[in-house]
Amino acid sequence: MQPVSVSRRAAVQRGIAALGLAAVVAGLAGCYVVPIDPRTGQPAAVPSGAPVVAPAPALPVSFPARLYPANELASGYGVINATVTNDLHGRGTFNAHINGESFVGEATRKAGSSREGVANGAGNRGGFLSCQYSMNSATLGTGSCRLNNGAVFTMHVGN
Repeated sequence: MQPVSVSRRAAVQRGIAALGLAAVVAGLAGCYVVPIDPRTGQPAAVPSGAPVVAPAPALPVSFPARLYPANELASGYGVINATVTNDLHGRGTFNAHINGESFVGEATRKAGSSREGVANGAGNRGGFLSCQYSMNSATLGTGSCRLNNGAVFTMHVGN
């Protein structure tokens, strides 16, 4: 009996793997998606010839936020424009630029609340910004923010 070369052994292993893959694909060839009626939880009737389109996953939504000075320290900064991105699962991110410093952070809803939340951001120069907010809808809300130096802002979220 002759020894099997390494390249021949590799070719045999690739062939076996290909056969295994073909068997799996053949087993799944008869599978199809059955649409479910969300009202009843039962399979939904689809008119013949009508294309079935799966709903797209919810994408994060970005909207503006404005921070208005609420004390003497904040008045030197003027109105601050920020951006909030809501991931539609109770969390989000925000960013703002205050006096040349970029703040980036996370916004999270308070436990048990669908409206109230907190947001904290770190600045690229060592500063920090802490906010509390309440949402009136998915894209409109109000709150207040405090900069690490004591400057306080009133926050308006949304258009």
